[in-house]
Amino acid sequence: MSDALIDIEPGLSGLAPAVGEHVRGLRDPLHERILGTVRAAMRAQGRSLTGGQGQGLTLGVQTAVDAFVDALADPGRDLTTTRAVFHSLGRTEYREGHRVDALRTVLTLGARDIWAFLVAHSPGTAPADLYVIAGALFGYADALAGAAAEGFLDEQRDAAQDWATTRRRLITLLVQPEAPGDAALHAAADAARWVLPRTVAVLSVDGADAEHLARTIGGGAIATVVDDAVRVVLPDPGTPGRLDRARQALAGRRAALGPTVALGRARLSYRISRRALALRQEGRLPADAPVTADAHLLTLLLAWEPGLADHLADACLAPLAGLRPATRRTLAETLHSWLRRQGQVVAVAEELHTHPQTVRYRMRQLRALFGAALDDPDRRLTLQLALRHHLGTDRSGGRNPAAR
Repeated sequence: MSDALIDIEPGLSGLAPAVGEHVRGLRDPLHERILGTVRAAMRAQGRSLTGGQGQGLTLGVQTAVDAFVDALADPGRDLTTTRAVFHSLGRTEYREGHRVDALRTVLTLGARDIWAFLVAHSPGTAPADLYVIAGALFGYADALAGAAAEGFLDEQRDAAQDWATTRRRLITLLVQPEAPGDAALHAAADAARWVLPRTVAVLSVDGADAEHLARTIGGGAIATVVDDAVRVVLPDPGTPGRLDRARQALAGRRAALGPTVALGRARLSYRISRRALALRQEGRLPADAPVTADAHLLTLLLAWEPGLADHLADACLAPLAGLRPATRRTLAETLHSWLRRQGQVVAVAEELHTHPQTVRYRMRQLRALFGAALDDPDRRLTLQLALRHHLGTDRSGGRNPAAR
């Protein structure tokens, strides 16, 4: 907004001083007339002048009328204070949930009414002077509307920043190592305007567009960026259609869906989805969108601590270490199939496309190498995990392209 009315309408420099003094003398009836017009405009919007914003608007109207009539008599007077009043009104409009153009509508109607009033009560004013006043008046109303729009957008920007901070604080609370207390959790949820669900699932997604993703997924999802990836908290994932909507929103995105857990265990879903996304980035999980962690828990378990599964394989399969590579591979595949097929030789032979007698021969070699370990349930389980990692096989026994 311009700092003075003469900047809005330069023709005011030629306005006779008596004209400005005449308009200044109409200040009180103008107040009453314009407040009536503003009340009617507010009622048309389903609002009144009785609340906080209504009282503020009443003061703003009075301030605007006073500033205008005084500026007609003194066109160079500073309008910064009036601009600040309407900037503040624009901020309040946003906080109270009104549209950005609602205040502009009120200002436009008010300016028209002022013009009609001045024409009716200035019979001796020359038409040329009235045209100058009209240019100043409508330019002034536009400038006030512009200040209000700036205030509205400033409040919207600040609120968006505060909202992002509030959501981040809530999500951080949910996934922190120690479960939050009920009071802290309820306070954070209230601040974020988020209804606490019974269950949640955490999505980890490549990117930084947390707000966009939360809006697209919908269903009360909240999101923030943690450690270079978007973490989306999806409330009550079992709600019909909610997971389908999330999967549609993530089409073409690299993402991982953690398990559905009770709200107090949100950190578990977060950690699993985070690790699953890392494995997805490494190509060790399939390129689903998103990959579902629950479908790959064994892979996640073996890959949770880097290097631990390698050590497990090296320790458990040490009896094979001294063999030639081809023999080591053949016996490892046979033992893995035998463990998975619970010792059913014919089923093992079919899986390996070989003769049952060959399987029996290889198993005699393996018994010589592993001894009693093949009859101990715990050691058999450990052997199967070690072989799964060593061979890089999936659940069906097929080859995993990410095998080492």
